[in-house]
Amino acid sequence: MRPAARAFPGALSPAARPLAGLLKPDIERRFAAALQQGDGTAGAHCIHELWMRGEFAVNIEAALAALWSRAAASIPDWLPMRYIEWLPSVYEVALAFSSARTGRSNVYLVLLEYHDRSRGPHGLYVGMSHYTPAQRFDQHKAGIRAASSVLRRGLEVVSGPTLHLQRIARAEALRIEAQLAEALRDAGLLVEGGH
Repeated sequence: MRPAARAFPGALSPAARPLAGLLKPDIERRFAAALQQGDGTAGAHCIHELWMRGEFAVNIEAALAALWSRAAASIPDWLPMRYIEWLPSVYEVALAFSSARTGRSNVYLVLLEYHDRSRGPHGLYVGMSHYTPAQRFDQHKAGIRAASSVLRRGLEVVSGPTLHLQRIARAEALRIEAQLAEALRDAGLLVEGGH
């Protein structure tokens, strides 16, 4: 008898990796059930786990397309809309940072499009704001105190790796923003921002 699929709380961070103990066929069954039920949160956790394990890009892209077509309204904001090869590295680097103090500041990442560069196709912008990452991204795209890289090249917020760096003290956010940008550069990523 197979264990019943359990519901995922909407606020469960992808960094928790609740499916890490399952075999790939079990995750694939859960994903099929999530598609059938239109459960974007469960489907997102399935895709995320396979992504973190290094699943082939074509399989992740197909799963993303299927989930968006069947459960768009319930997909959590932390699931990227497109395949990013180095997403597991971003989680690994970002999870090394933490803040002991709460506050009103948020550290955020924006996926940048670099198809015109030899190091492409993507890069990251690292920022800090008292606005939510989604609000700050919208401001960048509207030209409000915009970083030129986000205004011209910004595709989407990549919120999953920095969910634990929300609502932190401003001094901590400033420090983490700079250190995170440097750590991501050291990991070989094309990074903008992080002042």
